Amino acid sequence: MSPIASYDELKDAISRAYPDLPAQLQRIARFALERPNELALGTVAVIAEAAQVQPSSLIRFSNALGFNGFSQMQQVFRDHLVERSGSYRERINQQRRSGDGAASGGFLNQYVAEAIAELGHLEDSVRAADVKAAVQLLCAARRVHVLAQRRAFPVASYLAYALSQLELKAYLLEGLGGMLRESLRNIASDEVLVVTSFHSYSREVIDAAEAAQQAGVPVIAITDSALSPLKRSATVCFELGLASDQVFRSLVAPLCLAQAIVVTTGHRLAELAAGKANEKATGRPSPKRRTAARGTAARPRHLNGDAA
Repeated sequence: MSPIASYDELKDAISRAYPDLPAQLQRIARFALERPNELALGTVAVIAEAAQVQPSSLIRFSNALGFNGFSQMQQVFRDHLVERSGSYRERINQQRRSGDGAASGGFLNQYVAEAIAELGHLEDSVRAADVKAAVQLLCAARRVHVLAQRRAFPVASYLAYALSQLELKAYLLEGLGGMLRESLRNIASDEVLVVTSFHSYSREVIDAAEAAQQAGVPVIAITDSALSPLKRSATVCFELGLASDQVFRSLVAPLCLAQAIVVTTGHRLAELAAGKANEKATGRPSPKRRTAARGTAARPRHLNGDAA
């Protein structure tokens, strides 16, 4: 009998084992969580080539998680692929057959309960320092570009709309007409790219974040896992730890986070505007600017950029 019966149990096992795995096995762990469908369907040779590891490493990885061999672990990925491949109507029929949600109309109660639990987890997983850092990037950016696809697209759409209502220059990157790459090429280092993607992650969003990071553009990422491929490219990364065991995965947590970021940005912009208005009225810089000016004046002239 398989030591791990479900995909969610397997994800948890990979997450726990990841920090102590050798580099080769860590690469397989990332591949498994980023591209589970490929791992479910591929042969050992094909998967090893795609993950850039030796075939024997796949067997070592399976053994490290308690499986007798690779095929036993792969079966968990295959079962998950079958479960997730159905249409919405098929998923609903599956719910009805299993009795989930109750025929009496209990779906609302079910999803409200799940949303409450998700929001509680969100509060525990998001750090105030990360919100502050993201807001500072947004307020300082000449332009803000927002990108998401598939299930995460509503989050990007809301962010682009709400940030523009704060009179920031915010743009939703839709990639219409195959122009996404061209749009990304025009983003400058004094701008910001906000990306959102959840498992299974959009390859276009991952590539966009990597390209922006390589070009020196700050990246704010909203994603679901510490092993998300967006994390390595992000200046600020929000890992929401979203559950994937629901038939319809919720957007409550990422939308709540997006709203919190927008409102906090609005407050920060108001503070900055008030500070500038006070400087203009009094003719004196704000206390923070006076402190910075004193620090500059105290330095040797050659460090201030003056000629020696």
